[in-house]
Amino acid sequence: MAKLRSKGATMDLVRRHNITAKKKFGQNFLTDDSVLDEIVAAAGVCEDDHVIEIGPGPGALTERLAEHAGHVTAIEIDAQMIPALEEILSGHDNVEVICADVMKTDMHVIAEKIPGKNLKVVANLPYYITTPIVTSLLESGVKYKSITVMVQTEVAQRMQTGPGSKDYGALSLAVQYYSKPEIITDVPPESFFPMPGVGSSVIRLDLYEKPPVSVSDDALMFRIIKASFMQRRKTLQNALKNNPDVRIPAEKTAAALESMGVSPMIRGEALTLEQFARFTDLVK
Repeated sequence: MAKLRSKGATMDLVRRHNITAKKKFGQNFLTDDSVLDEIVAAAGVCEDDHVIEIGPGPGALTERLAEHAGHVTAIEIDAQMIPALEEILSGHDNVEVICADVMKTDMHVIAEKIPGKNLKVVANLPYYITTPIVTSLLESGVKYKSITVMVQTEVAQRMQTGPGSKDYGALSLAVQYYSKPEIITDVPPESFFPMPGVGSSVIRLDLYEKPPVSVSDDALMFRIIKASFMQRRKTLQNALKNNPDVRIPAEKTAAALESMGVSPMIRGEALTLEQFARFTDLVK
């Protein structure tokens, strides 16, 4: 029998364990039953899965994941949450709770603990550190099948947008190089305690076995991408020539763009992922 199937039950657990939401950890606890169930459904969690949850908080999502997954590893930075998690998960022997900072955790070690299962990430991420966490997961080399996360709506839109949009940037290109993103649902502030000041969305990233574009040096490509968006109103030539991470001479950039049939005065924000890959190969 599930223990946290209502907002009242979650809030009672929070009160009994004297849990307070800490701004420094970006804590907003998801208390909407229908949204919690929708996240699990969107991730397609089943017995064949090893799910890594980041920031479980008091455990409303963790409990649901444990009911469906073969194994759950919950990584929680805030030690005050551990007694509540131990209580709510006491009936489940397929969950390991780790009190740690996910940004300092070797995800390869976590993944190797439960071999032979599909590895998925499911999380209600703290909004102040969403981009670093998602980028770290994608670039880690760990073979995730999917990453299903609650993020700020603006960030979710940024992940799946393309050239020509004001939201298009380095995050868009990183996400789309490693995965196929799909926004599943939008979630109002009233679904959380305390209520955040922004709208939220659930997005699923289905990881590619092989990236959709071929590039000889993806690390260089992403340095070029980051440099081009650091000064997005400048032409690509000007953005790259003075950037300390790349320092590509303007004439070399112009020649590469011209060979691609692209104006040498183009801005990086107008290039597709495929064009960034081609440009990288030409200037390397």
